[in-house]
Amino acid sequence: MSNVEFNPVDHPHRRYNPLTGQWILVSPHRAKRPWSGADEKPATEQLPSYDGKCFLCPTNERISGDVNPDYKGTYVFTNDFAALMVDSPDAPKSDNPLFQTQGVRGLSRVICFSPDHSKTLPELPVEKIRGVIDTWNDQIEELGKDYIWVQAFENKGEAMGCSQPHPHGQIWANSFLPNEIERKEHNLKAYYLENGRNLLVDYVQAELKDGSRIVVETEHWVALVPYWAAWPFETMLLPKTHIRRMSELTEEQRDDLALAIKKLTSRYDNLFQCSFPYSMGWHYAPFFEKGTNVDHWQLHALFYPPLLRSATVRKFMVGYEMLAESQRDLTAEQAAQRLRDLSDIHYKEQ
Repeated sequence: MSNVEFNPVDHPHRRYNPLTGQWILVSPHRAKRPWSGADEKPATEQLPSYDGKCFLCPTNERISGDVNPDYKGTYVFTNDFAALMVDSPDAPKSDNPLFQTQGVRGLSRVICFSPDHSKTLPELPVEKIRGVIDTWNDQIEELGKDYIWVQAFENKGEAMGCSQPHPHGQIWANSFLPNEIERKEHNLKAYYLENGRNLLVDYVQAELKDGSRIVVETEHWVALVPYWAAWPFETMLLPKTHIRRMSELTEEQRDDLALAIKKLTSRYDNLFQCSFPYSMGWHYAPFFEKGTNVDHWQLHALFYPPLLRSATVRKFMVGYEMLAESQRDLTAEQAAQRLRDLSDIHYKEQ
C-alpha cells in the first residue's frame, strides 16, 4: 500500500467497460517511452478522382466480371468475396461439448461512399455524408427483415486491412448474434432491468456534465473518447436522446449526424496530417422477433483507430493485450483534449 495520493495521469489503473463487462489497463506513465519498432506508411498520397484500374470506380469491371454502373451517389453491390452464404446448410449436431459447430447464414454487401476515388468520408461534403447515412439505414432495415444482426462498418486505410483504396464500407447480415453484440445485449439489458433506465442514455448525460472526454458536440450528437477506451484515439458517437435504431432518426437528426461525422473524422485526419486509418461501425437494437422489448439499446457508432504517436507509429494489440486484457498509455481525457484542440475543418480544406 502506497502513501502517495492516486493521480490518474501518473499512476497505472484499470477502467471498467460496462458495455462488455471487461476491464482496461491504463498505464499513462509509459506514454513517453522511446520507440524503435515498426513504422506504418502514412496515407498522404493524393489519389485521382477516377482510377481506370479500380474495381469500385464507376463503369469499371469488377473481378467477378460485373460492370459497375455510372453511379453518382452511393453504390451498393453484393461482395464478390463474401464471408457468409445465404443458402449455407445446417451443421450436424455433436454430442461432444468440446467440439461444437453452428451453421450460419447471411450475406455481405459493399457500399461505395461516392464515385470519387480520392474522397474519404471526412473529405466529402456534408450532403454526401448524409447520402451514406441514408444508405446505411436502408440496408440495415432491408436486411433486418431476414437477419437478426446487420453489421454496418468501414475499414479505412491499409493499416486496418483495407484491400481497396476507393472509399467504401461493408454490410454483413448474420443469422446469429456475434460475440460483441451478445455481450452488449446481456449488459445493457441487465442495467435496464436493475435501474429502469438506458445505460448509454445515462452515460451520455454524465459525459456531457463532465465534459473532459467530449470531442465534438452538435445539436443532436456527441462524439467522445469513452472512459474505458482501449485504442489510443477511440471514440464513440451517440445521439443525445434515446434512439434504438437508425430508422428512428428524424431528418434533422440525420443532417446533424452527417455534420458530426464530418467534424469528427476531419479532426482525425488533422491530428497527424494524414488520412487517419480506423475501423468504425454501428451498433443498435438487434432484429429480434416482433414485439421484443429493445428499449435497453441505444444507437451508437464506434471508431477504433490504431495510430498512437504519429502518422507512422501505431498501437499494437499484442502480448499482454492478447493474453490478458487491453492496455493503453494515453488516458481517455488526454486523447479527448488532443482531438478537441484540433480544427474541425479538414487540413486539405484550410
